[in-house]
Amino acid sequence: MKIIKTSIIACMLLVFMLIDSRLSFAAGAYDLSDIETFMDEFLQKKVDEEHIPNMAVTVVADGEVVFEKGYGFANIKERAKVNLETTMFRIGSVSKLFTWTAIMQLVEQGKLDLNTDINQYLDFDIPDRLAVGPNKEQPKPITLLDLMTHTPGFEDYSSAIFRLTADEMPPLDQYVREYRPERVFPAGEVLAYSNYGTALAGYIVQQVSRMPYSEYVEENIFKPLDMNHSTFQQPLPTELSTNLAQAYRYIDGEFKEGSFEFVPGPAGGMSSTANDMAKFMQAYLAGGTHNGERILEEDTVQHMFQQQFTHHDQLDGMALGFIEKTMNGKQILHHAGNTALFDSGLYLLPQENIGLFISYSGKNFRTHTELFEVFMDHYFPSDESVTITPMGGEESSQYVGEYHHNRKSFTNEDRISSLIMGMIQVQLNDTGDLVVTLNGETNQFVETEPGVYKNTSEGPSIDAYGEFRTIVFQTDPHGNIMLTTDGPMSYSKAPWYASSGFTFLSLILVILFFIGSLLYWSIKALIRRKRKTSQPKLVVLGKGLAIAAGLLLLFLVASIAISGGVDPIYQLPKEALGIVPAWSPLLNVIPLLLTILGIVMLIFTVLLWRGRYWQIISLLHYSLLCLMMMHLIWIFWYWNLY
Repeated sequence: MKIIKTSIIACMLLVFMLIDSRLSFAAGAYDLSDIETFMDEFLQKKVDEEHIPNMAVTVVADGEVVFEKGYGFANIKERAKVNLETTMFRIGSVSKLFTWTAIMQLVEQGKLDLNTDINQYLDFDIPDRLAVGPNKEQPKPITLLDLMTHTPGFEDYSSAIFRLTADEMPPLDQYVREYRPERVFPAGEVLAYSNYGTALAGYIVQQVSRMPYSEYVEENIFKPLDMNHSTFQQPLPTELSTNLAQAYRYIDGEFKEGSFEFVPGPAGGMSSTANDMAKFMQAYLAGGTHNGERILEEDTVQHMFQQQFTHHDQLDGMALGFIEKTMNGKQILHHAGNTALFDSGLYLLPQENIGLFISYSGKNFRTHTELFEVFMDHYFPSDESVTITPMGGEESSQYVGEYHHNRKSFTNEDRISSLIMGMIQVQLNDTGDLVVTLNGETNQFVETEPGVYKNTSEGPSIDAYGEFRTIVFQTDPHGNIMLTTDGPMSYSKAPWYASSGFTFLSLILVILFFIGSLLYWSIKALIRRKRKTSQPKLVVLGKGLAIAAGLLLLFLVASIAISGGVDPIYQLPKEALGIVPAWSPLLNVIPLLLTILGIVMLIFTVLLWRGRYWQIISLLHYSLLCLMMMHLIWIFWYWNLY
């Protein structure tokens, strides 16, 4: 009998051991015992080398906060250290996750449907046609699913995001009307990250709940999760205003203070602490609940974690609001957030039940991705070597060119910003492989399948949205070659006449030719004055028109250089911050005046040739000047600068 009892106890112990080992494996067979040492070594070095003035980091695992630490000073003048529970940071687009959470809460309540035309929830209409392209009429309606996967097809206005005073950032209901971008792609077909799309989703939350957006999130997400130091109010409410970390940028050996940044609330206006963000991550990792309070059903969370859109089965795409990433064989759901001064990153490993959040000022958007990369390499190193087998295709030359991201303006003057930001250059090397340059770094890609190319370089990611290990060439809805990669961004090939090289070279040649002509005519005028000779009135008038055009062009270039200069603290063009000179309205008139002068110059060119009032060399010179004016007019027209 004693032997039987002993055997039963032994079997029970074995069963418990097996269950315990399986649970441990399910939670993730990892050892975070050195997390503080590891994080300190990496982050303190980053703080010192990159002059990061303040930073807050938290790591959660298996429902517990396993690391939480602040670095630097929330306020340098006051020598106030970062407090994990009370020091608030501006988390930028990480705010979007709260907008998507609110949307899914209302979906659970039956008040919203992800596949319904969003016009059903709005008190104004989103047009049912595209503004550009050959097939403009009646594309399929935009749905909440499109908004959550960044595929609504909206263009993007880079000058409508940041403002430095409350008066310049309109309230949400006014913003979604006044800054409504045009539809430029059919909904559900092209990934193009959209701040406006998220702001619109926030407005839908406001409309359906009949509560101001910030109040809805306060009542239905912050309070249940006990996030007492989080808010969407801009500026911060009085009781929290002293908690916000002062943002700085290190310039010429000292930290310069920045001002509060106003952004469209649901898309990036939230302020929070590392401690509060830990609770948010824990809720998602626990299937929508934290400390007994539920913000979402478990099935809803699992649905949000599943891929909803990708351009290709070899690319990470979009889950519901979360951006997909695959690293070292692990599935990651993440979202980055950037204001002009703050940078943040939130990373979830659902299978391992781990979350990481970091926020800091100082403006280095790569720091949070670098932290996560070394975190993954340290705790989840890849034991699989990736073998790339080139296909040896001969069609790679068709992909050579300049690609502009599809998160851009197509219809207003912001369109020209695509020439200075978000470009990918694709070239062909001697071996027939692609040489791809993004963010100033160049990598070699080899073709492994038709239209699919793999990065042969080793090392960290250079793309803020994904791993940039795979690129796939497809065709966009307008018939252009489209480069797609991981994350919520795509790039369409620009025609040669819209490339940055051609456009800027053209502008430089036009400006130099006008300057040279002005100098040449000035010298000739002095000579004629000395010799007391004169020219026919038609010639004098024609030259006067060209001189007026040249002076206007020089004034335009000088004004753009002054008003469009990059602010040293915010590292953005001043115009993008709403800082414009008093003469700014005049800049919108100058292209029109130059166009009128150009047309009149063209008429004078014909008259001068008919009357042979000039020598052939002078007529050819004036004709060339007129052609350059026509080309300048075309540039104004193409880039919507009127």
